[in-house]
Amino acid sequence: MARLTVNLCGIELDNPIIPASGTFGFGYEFAELYDINCLGTFSFKGTTKDPRYGNPTPRIAESASGMLNAVGLQNPGVEAVISEELPKMRQVFDKPVMANVSGFSIDEYVYTASRLDVEEQVGWIELNISCPNVDGGGVAFGTSPEMAAKVTAAVRAEVKKPLIVKLSPNVTNIAAIAKACEDAGADGISLINTLLGMRIDLKTRQTLLANTTGGLSGPAILPVALRMVWETYKAVKIPIVGMGGVSSSEDVIEMMLAGATAVGIGAANLIDPYICRDIIQTLPETMDKYGISNLKDIIGGAHG
Repeated sequence: MARLTVNLCGIELDNPIIPASGTFGFGYEFAELYDINCLGTFSFKGTTKDPRYGNPTPRIAESASGMLNAVGLQNPGVEAVISEELPKMRQVFDKPVMANVSGFSIDEYVYTASRLDVEEQVGWIELNISCPNVDGGGVAFGTSPEMAAKVTAAVRAEVKKPLIVKLSPNVTNIAAIAKACEDAGADGISLINTLLGMRIDLKTRQTLLANTTGGLSGPAILPVALRMVWETYKAVKIPIVGMGGVSSSEDVIEMMLAGATAVGIGAANLIDPYICRDIIQTLPETMDKYGISNLKDIIGGAHG
């Protein structure tokens, strides 16, 4: 349906709906439930240079209007993703896919991104810079404009596919970091990642997560995500993939009005595995309700 199409860094999507990394695996499990080719695209599970077994359990905890996770980037490593996961993915998804890349040093980011960049089905590299920089004292790459620009420039120099940088909300000025990434060569910005939080078990008086803290996602963070997308839209000229608490077609439209070109669906997939399909199906009706003829026309529309 032409009225749903959007252009993300030079690649046209049938619609703006993108299951977010870490909530959709490599797609083929969801493909057992419905035809996932109805999606705009999806961002597959965060991939690192080497295999990771993740954090100790328990690493999931419920919270009002959301959930906490401290999975710890569990994944089989980039070589196994290329040799095992991508071939299975190709059997169920025939559109360009977004490759989410994580790392703990600039060299790791460059290696993993460049390995995935040459894969035919990869349309975009999504660079998750929320990871701690082991060469820089453990501070996350995305916490300062300088560090964010440095890793973005290093990866940009080695990859040809569109580069979308995924930002953490656990900062004081996300717009400044987004602008630094744009100046360093990013083709797009993806935000927000999860907010840092924790819960305590009243009976044991211990933290519910073995890792003590985890990332808060779900409807509770939607207002924060909207504010950060709004601020970032005013600071950059490149497309934004907005996410954080989105769980309805109304939320999608609100996120696009704030400035998002495409919209990621995260925690909602874990509650209702059909949510992305259902949002796509209900989008035209919701657009009609609010007098929207074409989604491209409303990107950043709340800015006047």
